[in-house]
Amino acid sequence: MSSTCGTPPASVVQFTMNDRLRTEASIEPDPVSTGPVTKETQIIAIYGKGGIGKSFTLANLSYMMAQMGKKVLLIGCDPKSDTTSLLFGGKACPTIIETSSKKKLAGEQVAIGDVCFKRDGVFAMELGGPEVGRGCGGRGIIHGFETLEKLGFHDWGFDYVLLDFLGDVVCGGFGLPIARDMCQKVIVVGSNDLQSLYVANNVCSAVEYFRKLGGNVGVAGLVINKDDGTGEAQAFADAAGIPVLAAIPANEDIRRKSASYEIIGRPGTQWAPLFEQLALSVAGAPPVRPKPMTQDGLLGLFASDVVGRNIVLEPATLFDMVGKNEVFKESLEVVYDAV
Repeated sequence: MSSTCGTPPASVVQFTMNDRLRTEASIEPDPVSTGPVTKETQIIAIYGKGGIGKSFTLANLSYMMAQMGKKVLLIGCDPKSDTTSLLFGGKACPTIIETSSKKKLAGEQVAIGDVCFKRDGVFAMELGGPEVGRGCGGRGIIHGFETLEKLGFHDWGFDYVLLDFLGDVVCGGFGLPIARDMCQKVIVVGSNDLQSLYVANNVCSAVEYFRKLGGNVGVAGLVINKDDGTGEAQAFADAAGIPVLAAIPANEDIRRKSASYEIIGRPGTQWAPLFEQLALSVAGAPPVRPKPMTQDGLLGLFASDVVGRNIVLEPATLFDMVGKNEVFKESLEVVYDAV
């Protein structure tokens, strides 16, 4: 059957579309802007390995920003819902997902006062997540942001919106701010250990990946938490081409106060200058395009006795598996006798 007059064959259309896609993919994206962020609200996503101290850093950072006269919204995007626990003295904050489910069953709408709470000028909320084994955490993040948009998120007029994300996963909902340009810049929290820097490098890789797809998010820098002075995190930042925004020392006073849900980033206290400088650095740091390291390069930041680089990979053999070099297997093919 011939094609309709004036309509090119499907193969020609497909060929043309393929050419267009290849041409588009070959265009190098524009470089990340290194000038000041011009949006009225700076939306900043913070990533890091679980337990590295993101929530501790953000609670104190947001508190200091508020004391410096800024309007700050802190949003916990970790299914553990522990971002705001330090800010509220250990008290659990009702999550958006849990609250919206209850309201939906009752035939009611979620109001701002149901999910957003404040302390000393800091506004905070938790997105939450599904119960263990009962849903996708990333999907929960997407649902949470959809609810925020219905509540008028884009009209709230904050100076800073800080998003605390689970850094071990940079795909799906957890990579939403990077994939959809929902933030202007990313900050990673790490320490002088391989696992936290592996996660930080993964986040840099995610940023670079979405940059190649046309994204605009950049990395503003690294916060070194529990810094013991060994220098691996600083070396990583130098290699990745990102600045160190602050180095929070491994200090017993900090550990003890954090464990008792005490804010240490208060004006006039011992640690106030550290968080004042961090607040200024976070505000002014431009989003840059990172240079993710290779696995070998990352390992090279550490001494060989720490990561075991003297180990040689020895390929396994069939003899190792079954104790002989040849294994004869009966065929499962059904052979019919000739009639």
